[in-house]
Amino acid sequence: MKKRRKWLLLGLGVTLLLLFGLSQFYGYIMKDQWDERSAAKAAAKSRAGLIEITKAQKSVWDENSIYWVLTGKNQDNVDMMVWVRFTAKGKIAEDDTAVYAELVSNGTSEDKIRDIIRSEMPDITINRLLPGVYNGEYAWQLFYKNNDRYHYRFYRFADGSSIGDEFSLPNR
Repeated sequence: MKKRRKWLLLGLGVTLLLLFGLSQFYGYIMKDQWDERSAAKAAAKSRAGLIEITKAQKSVWDENSIYWVLTGKNQDNVDMMVWVRFTAKGKIAEDDTAVYAELVSNGTSEDKIRDIIRSEMPDITINRLLPGVYNGEYAWQLFYKNNDRYHYRFYRFADGSSIGDEFSLPNR
């Protein structure tokens, strides 16, 4: 009975040590991402007047289009979106266009863009829809599946119109 208890305690100790190690490894891997998100939140609050943040999403299209887009409310309790541009090194860009804020009512909300997409392409499966930037325009990035193929398409934030052509990903 003593041997069984000894092995049980040893197994429990090893399991707890393994779980602790995995949690530390996860924290190490995610630290840069969390630091970027925190910096984006701070910039949105200080430079764009965002008071309450309800959503923070990272959008990367190319090395010049790395953005954290924050959705929330300003001091007048009005819905707002803030785009914070980052460099490839994970730092906020240092020019005047690094932070851009817009009232959601001046653009296209997520619900409205989903309605536009459903009306244009009723048979697709939306995998991801997130705000970002495409060719210098603030946009909604749609990643979807149609007929066993995956595609990307962009829609202007300003009016919900399509930007350019869709990008089809090759089948494997």
